[in-house]
Amino acid sequence: MYKVDLHTHSTSSPDGGISLQQYRQALDNKLLDVIAITDHNRIDFALHAREVLGDNIIVGEEIMTKDGEIIGLYLEEVVTPHQSVEDTIKAIKSQGGIVYIPHPFETIRSGLHPEIIERHTDDIDIIEFCNGRAFAQNRSKQTILWGRLNKVPGAASSDAHGAKGLGKTYSTLPNNPNKSNLVELFRVAQLTTNRPSLRELLYPKFHRTIKKLKGVKS
Repeated sequence: MYKVDLHTHSTSSPDGGISLQQYRQALDNKLLDVIAITDHNRIDFALHAREVLGDNIIVGEEIMTKDGEIIGLYLEEVVTPHQSVEDTIKAIKSQGGIVYIPHPFETIRSGLHPEIIERHTDDIDIIEFCNGRAFAQNRSKQTILWGRLNKVPGAASSDAHGAKGLGKTYSTLPNNPNKSNLVELFRVAQLTTNRPSLRELLYPKFHRTIKKLKGVKS
């Protein structure tokens, strides 16, 4: 069985703080077997991490569109942010990537509106049933119902912005995932989700503040 997390943020995200060494430790300690690094609007850290840590790292990007965020998985080139949802999906698919919808239906964290999701149902490969940081606004029940009605597989992902968030919310797959089998494996995934700690909820604000004080540009 393989524990997989499709949504995490490294130190290269403005609000992220997971270092390369912490990703290595999560893999070495079997907290997770496969981790997608999905920084905001960039893939440079993820590409380097895959080079160093191997195919247990999935190169992803959480892309801000004109109507909310979409994650592209198994990318080789960065997808330009602030495009339409349609153009963003086309850019992901054009490089053989997988379209993953994070925190859908949420308004607090730039989730896609139900109407937009309905319009692009046929383009969605996997949707986030459970988000490890969903607290103030949790749309899991709504998303699970939508996924089952539309036969779109769902994932549990941490949305971790710090190392303490890794290994708490994840999906367990029966086989080692790759680009060609990932979607089908998620149709039989077992989802594990745990309530986030206050520290995990505050990671993004903490990291933004620290980087601002240090004058770090992400």
